Amino acid sequence: MNKIIEALSDWGCDTKGALERMLNDEEFYIDCLNSVLEDPNFSELIQALTVQNAEKAFDCAHTLKGVLSNLGLTPMYKKIVEIVEPLRTGQCENLLGKAEELVQMEEHLTRILKQ
Repeated sequence: MNKIIEALSDWGCDTKGALERMLNDEEFYIDCLNSVLEDPNFSELIQALTVQNAEKAFDCAHTLKGVLSNLGLTPMYKKIVEIVEPLRTGQCENLLGKAEELVQMEEHLTRILKQ
């Protein structure tokens, strides 16, 4: 098994399910993971929460939720769900800390991918 995929599995990611969605193409999967790191929705989510723009924050978070789910990034997916659900009702107070935790997870993903 690829070291990156093994590290993701050890982190609690659903690499098996994600790879099945990608026809077991490990190279394509890793390319998709790398493209997540370039997704502007992470920084835009932080910016939107900072200025209490619930609509923009929801759009960013909801997009990330789909991407993280499809890529089997379970720890990150669980965190984004904690952010999306309050935003769905327009509530964005007390979510900035959770978004910052998500960014820390993104940094962890970066370290895994640089192995």
